Amino acid sequence: MIESIARWTLELFLPLGGIGLFLVSFAESSFFPIPPEVLLLPLSLVHPKKALLYGSVVTVASVLGGIFGYYIGKKGGRPLILKITTPAKLAQVEKLFRQYEAWAIGFAALTPLPYKVFTIGAGIFEIDLRKFILASCIGRGARFLTEGLLISLYGPEIATFIQGNFELVTIGIMFVVGLILIISKR
Repeated sequence: MIESIARWTLELFLPLGGIGLFLVSFAESSFFPIPPEVLLLPLSLVHPKKALLYGSVVTVASVLGGIFGYYIGKKGGRPLILKITTPAKLAQVEKLFRQYEAWAIGFAALTPLPYKVFTIGAGIFEIDLRKFILASCIGRGARFLTEGLLISLYGPEIATFIQGNFELVTIGIMFVVGLILIISKR
């Protein structure tokens, strides 16, 4: 099913170029199941000199979509979540959000984990919006700008590698960002 949605997304939004990329990236951060790389990679391969620009488009749209997801969570997310989980489990998740707050958002923003779950959760648990936006900018920017930069520098070979090793690449980016943060605190 996800594969057919991905094909539909590619067919519908790829001809729209940057606008289609923006729309998919925005939607993915709050409710849509297909990651922006479905469009980011092919667009960047067709226009490698624009790969960093496309990475920027995805970053901005993703953060804005995350804010939308945050408000979905804040305005009505708790009743929706309680339809699929117990109050006790929701309390456990809330405890983790309270403990790790921006780190949880930043972590999800970098990884293949469904970022929308974290954006809606941040709204449900009323995480500080400024911290949420900052963590989203850092995490999403690190992920998508790195992908755009790599494609602009190395072209189709790196795009194929990213597609085939998506989880590994995002974990690698997360590791590098974590190291930078640790070193910068010293």
